[in-house]
Amino acid sequence: MNFIEEKIIEKGNIDKLTLRFPPEPNGYLHIGHAKSICLNFGLAEKYNRPCNLRFDDTNPITEDTNFVNSIIEDIEWLGYKPANIFYTSDYFEFLYDCAVTLIKKGLAYVDDSSSEEIANLKGTPTSPGKDSPYKSRTVEENLDLFNRMRLGEFKEGTKILRANIDMTSPNMILRDPVLYRIIEKTHHRTGDTWKIYPMYDFAHPLSDYKEGITDSLCTLEFEVHRPLYMWVLENCDLSNSLPEETEFARLNIDYTVMSKRKLKRLVEENYVDGWDDPRMPTISGLRRRGYTPESIRNFCDIVGITKKESVISYLLLEECLRK
Repeated sequence: MNFIEEKIIEKGNIDKLTLRFPPEPNGYLHIGHAKSICLNFGLAEKYNRPCNLRFDDTNPITEDTNFVNSIIEDIEWLGYKPANIFYTSDYFEFLYDCAVTLIKKGLAYVDDSSSEEIANLKGTPTSPGKDSPYKSRTVEENLDLFNRMRLGEFKEGTKILRANIDMTSPNMILRDPVLYRIIEKTHHRTGDTWKIYPMYDFAHPLSDYKEGITDSLCTLEFEVHRPLYMWVLENCDLSNSLPEETEFARLNIDYTVMSKRKLKRLVEENYVDGWDDPRMPTISGLRRRGYTPESIRNFCDIVGITKKESVISYLLLEECLRK
């Protein structure tokens, strides 16, 4: 039993356990994602509880239906069946209403600053940031501007919605993070209905809440984001019980690229013959190379779930296939 499973059992809510796997449809899943898939779907399977597949489709610039289909195929090939398939775009109206709630409470404001100006005002880990000159806008002005952002009256990059938290916080994530930005591109599901799209740190906790997720399992790089996760949930006037985030170490394998951004470069610059090239560490690439679902699931089981970052030998993955 790993520490996450022990924590869930100690809370005594196994009969209410609801999990999710929330990939971005901007590329194929790789072996690192398999660890999270096996953790979430495996726990749900063990206790006969639901685990949803939710596509975090909040950036139409990078998303594609082809990626959606490949993710569904990879999860089913590994032997798991999602209880439901959802999309963050299913909740766009709910997310917008939550943003309006924050504005009415004085906890969000529309900022006209450029990305460079925002970066300059944010400060450093050792020096506090400075308030934006647009932070003093009235609630009425912010509501009007945010509505006009939704209607498409402003160009991309000219306005954003930011949380009004604390520009002097030692946690850089809490220094008035961006909640919404304007993106002038057709969405693969909602078309041109929306002109503004929520940031992951805003959409993620609210989507978890909307689906009744009890435990949001994330990799360690999101540990510093957890205070913002809870801030969003605690300030949007939500009535039901709130999900709880727990972080675990991501999978690192020696001699293996585990960055989707870098894998994307290999594909786009034609170093490989697509995302499912057998040389790629994607699940579909491993499938073409001859790996079986059982070998990958066994590998993830042996690696285990911990809080400590480590690098696993590629030889272990090969040994799991031999067995």
